[in-house]
Amino acid sequence: MAGATADMLKKVPLFAGLDGRELEQIAGTMRERRVSAGDVVLEQGAGGAGFFVVAEGEADVTVDGNPVRTIGPGDYFGEIALLTGSDRTATVTARTDMRCYGMTPWDFKPLVESNSAIAWKLLTAMAQKLR
Repeated sequence: MAGATADMLKKVPLFAGLDGRELEQIAGTMRERRVSAGDVVLEQGAGGAGFFVVAEGEADVTVDGNPVRTIGPGDYFGEIALLTGSDRTATVTARTDMRCYGMTPWDFKPLVESNSAIAWKLLTAMAQKLR
């Protein structure tokens, strides 16, 4: 399956502060994942390590069975497990057929270890999301 493109990633708020070269580096680590409507992408409490960016489609996010929000193109999920290795904090269920791009910690860690500019920009963007 094909990877993400820098053009697609630059539309994602998390990556807004990155330049073209940095976006290309990240895009090179991401792989496509297609999900059918109704499929559970991530389940709260389950182990997991992937981080995903939605390219097409929509998904419902629930915590303890309660609806939290609907996500769509440009949104991302799984960043907490990517950074901490902890269990999933929410369930994400595809509302429609989806196309996502995912990254594992095995791809993420070497990327940020070798490029402090990317690490700093992503850390800043994730901290702003938590506010």
